Amino acid sequence: MKRPLYPATLIILLLVSIAHQRTVAQVNTGIEVLSARDFDLLQGKRVGLVTNPTGVDSQLRSTIDILHAHVNLTALFGPEHGVRGEFSAGDHVGDQVDPQTGIPVYSLYGKNRKPSKEVLEQVDVLVYDIQDIGTRSYTYISTMGLVMEAAAAFDKEVVILDRPNPLGGVRVEGPLVEDGYFSFVSQYSIPYVYGLTCGELARMLNGEGMLEGGVQCKLQVVAMEGWHRDMTFDATGLPWVPTSPHIPDYRTAFFYPATGILGELDPNMIGIGYTLPFQVLVTEDIDAVKLAEAMNALDIYGVKFRPIYFKPYYMPRKGTALQGVQLHLTDPVRAPLTTIQFWFLQEAHKLDPSFNPFEGKESRYGMFDKVCGSDRLRSSLMEDFDFSKLEEFWMHDAESFRMRSTKYHLYK
Repeated sequence: MKRPLYPATLIILLLVSIAHQRTVAQVNTGIEVLSARDFDLLQGKRVGLVTNPTGVDSQLRSTIDILHAHVNLTALFGPEHGVRGEFSAGDHVGDQVDPQTGIPVYSLYGKNRKPSKEVLEQVDVLVYDIQDIGTRSYTYISTMGLVMEAAAAFDKEVVILDRPNPLGGVRVEGPLVEDGYFSFVSQYSIPYVYGLTCGELARMLNGEGMLEGGVQCKLQVVAMEGWHRDMTFDATGLPWVPTSPHIPDYRTAFFYPATGILGELDPNMIGIGYTLPFQVLVTEDIDAVKLAEAMNALDIYGVKFRPIYFKPYYMPRKGTALQGVQLHLTDPVRAPLTTIQFWFLQEAHKLDPSFNPFEGKESRYGMFDKVCGSDRLRSSLMEDFDFSKLEEFWMHDAESFRMRSTKYHLYK
């Protein structure tokens, strides 16, 4: 039998709830700020919207439906996963009609990555509203940049409805993309973790001539209210909508840069196919206890490792017994995320010199290198798995980019 809550208990719970509410700041995203301004930037214009299920206000109302009710919304543009989230990662997304509004949806993740001239004849302004996760290989920012290029080519306005970077606006990690390795997963010369909101990044792409041919579009960013650079997503008071199927909550955004690059070689190695996507690093044969001891002995700030054992439910190694480490971020704000996966390669190889996740994966080298922005990391690791001599290379662009990007900041 459940015991009733007594008045004193209720009072304590109420006080705790009030205290918690006071510690969680409420951020107004770009769509809410624009709504409060009666959609001033869009009035009297034909509006095209680039969005997906993450484009919502704090009450989880879709930006599609909000704009459809208040402005002349004439076209929708779907990135990877589609405008309503009906496509899986990597699925070809075709043109269609949005069943809720009857508005045509044009795919930006199929045969076309940019809006065509014919489609752009239907709009005067392109609005972008997508929650990102602050990592270069996540394709939404590539879509944003390509939309900006198309707008510049055909004299259309671009309005970015800004949203928080869930990693905060301070962390910068990884090298710039080298010539020969630009792609849809490394579209622009920015670090792997770039420390900007999508609105700030758009300002930088425009201002630094990073768009193709150095073009600039007519850009306006609707800034958030209440967000600041050291604020991670849990402090915003906003609901999290999965940005893709394997990013179910905001915490996963921290694990994505910590393991995601290795996922290009073997998704099961990083927990895809299990209940902890991006949160583990595992093998079939290396002893989990010894691997956890070796990883913890590195004393990487802000992260601890514990042994873990599981069998994936899907992906290539479905049903195979795997073991390794689960990552526990004790200070997610300051832990050096991107290097964790490379230290894992080093330590796993020390424990078992036959361990080589690159072996037999030649068909994946191209994508691995594109995500890294260079082949230097892979080539060196394949020689001796010694990441200690690569750490300086991996981080050598971070501070200069941080300084260069400061003038595009919208928030302190």
